Amino acid sequence: MKGGGLRAYAICYLLFLYAPIVLLPIFAFNSGTIIAFPLKGFTTQWFLQMFENASMRRALGNSLTIAVCSSIFATCLGVFAARASTRFEFPAKGPIMGLIMLPLVLPEIIVSISLLVVLLSLGVQLNILTVILGHTLICMPYATVILTTAFNSLDRSLEEAAYDLGETKWSAFRLVILPLVMPGIISSLLMSFTISLDEFIIAFFLAGNEPTLPTYIYSQLRFPKQIPMIMALGTVLVLMSIILLTIAEYFRRRGIAKTGAKDTGGFL
Repeated sequence: MKGGGLRAYAICYLLFLYAPIVLLPIFAFNSGTIIAFPLKGFTTQWFLQMFENASMRRALGNSLTIAVCSSIFATCLGVFAARASTRFEFPAKGPIMGLIMLPLVLPEIIVSISLLVVLLSLGVQLNILTVILGHTLICMPYATVILTTAFNSLDRSLEEAAYDLGETKWSAFRLVILPLVMPGIISSLLMSFTISLDEFIIAFFLAGNEPTLPTYIYSQLRFPKQIPMIMALGTVLVLMSIILLTIAEYFRRRGIAKTGAKDTGGFL
């Protein structure tokens, strides 16, 4: 009885979580403009309309630019933070790492408003660069967590052996450590890219006149005739997110297998 109740709870939870996502492709291929059952017929016109929309392509280009830059910056900073936290002891190490992780627990709207006030007080014009700054801030904790796991799984004797063979700290890091943590770096890049691509609140506050894909979708929800195209766009975004997270998980597990560390859980 207890096992049956737990099974029923798990099924209800999964239905509640994934049923709305399953409805996206169903209505994206529906020929009717009203999002309701019964369905009228099969069509791909909404996907064609989506790719022909110049405003959507501009928003997509902005989002891709922001996501690529944010993921690179967040991963680079995450490498430094993870390396420092796993290899060195320094004053106020705990509080410093806590500050790095703070965006994980702070409401995004608070972070967004704070960044907006600071940037406007400094006279900075809101554009794609300000969104990159905000997305780097919220992606860095995720990158640091992933990379800390990668650095913790390293065998320090390999680094010490490189020093014994005459390598400098930089060359040992570049030739020995970096290749071993590369799966973690790739995983961090993909995870940060996905988070940035889907993020709405910071982009809404800091983008200015430059639309991103989430803000463009939000602006189109007031037009009923645009809803089917938004459903098609949502289907594409969900598919992209699943693919990127699957690749990130693959490289995470590959890194664990490569270093022989214990798997403590992942994204999937």
